[in-house]
Amino acid sequence: MAQVLNVIQRNQASLLTAWMKSMQLGIRRRDLISEAELQSQTEEVLATICSVPAESPLDNLNAAAWQSLREILASLSVSRASQGFTPSETALFILSLKSPVFALVRQQSGNDADQLYASITEIDSFIDKLALLTTDSFIHGRDQVISRQQEEMLELSTPVVTLWDGIVALPLIGTLDSARTQIVMESLLQAIVQTNSRFAIIDITGVPTVDTLVAQHLLKTITAARLMGAECILSGIRPQIAQTIVHLGINLQDVITKAKLSDAFKLALERSGRTVTRIEKTIRPNQ
Repeated sequence: MAQVLNVIQRNQASLLTAWMKSMQLGIRRRDLISEAELQSQTEEVLATICSVPAESPLDNLNAAAWQSLREILASLSVSRASQGFTPSETALFILSLKSPVFALVRQQSGNDADQLYASITEIDSFIDKLALLTTDSFIHGRDQVISRQQEEMLELSTPVVTLWDGIVALPLIGTLDSARTQIVMESLLQAIVQTNSRFAIIDITGVPTVDTLVAQHLLKTITAARLMGAECILSGIRPQIAQTIVHLGINLQDVITKAKLSDAFKLALERSGRTVTRIEKTIRPNQ
């Protein structure tokens, strides 16, 4: 083990050059990463390996001596996930180190076949573990990116619109689950406070189905809005949804419901002491 690390440490510069050459075929993605950035990543990984004490075990990456290398590979994998690399391409970046190290060890071992076999076995297992570490980190980083994107999409898909002074509307599109309900509730309550609205219209025209769980989420949102002093009107009750609500025995007796958003808006205007009047345009003869 110590001999392998000693060989790598003594030949860091030549090994770096050989590693860069080994990435010529199918590994370099010039559309995703520049030559300078790839060179920097390669230097950083190799320098970290060379900074580890020579007696450090190659078969135990969880040892304290390899902590810096684990952190660098994790950061590199997350960065490549956001750049558009695949897990295979990220793993190949590390696996491409095998061939240069094999060649270097073979030169140093001379005619000692047993020593060469032991060294190659150790190197093979060590670099495979590094590649697996990058894959795990890559998947974790990609999951974080996806999760963040989903949260951003949820926030964008729940806009609160000010229809009139003191009247806001929340048009819902898609399925309501617990996570989205929380965002819906926070967005609506925040809008009620910011606009000092007394009426909030929740339009479910774009919600495909309403089951018991969705109804519970809606009731929670309506209850929270009432606690903030806003009267809620639920619009977008289509015939199919009305039948489903009745069939499931969902209690919406305390909730004001309307079939269309325009009807809900009209009711909110009336309750706030406003009316909408049609103005007939007078057409003059000479026009």
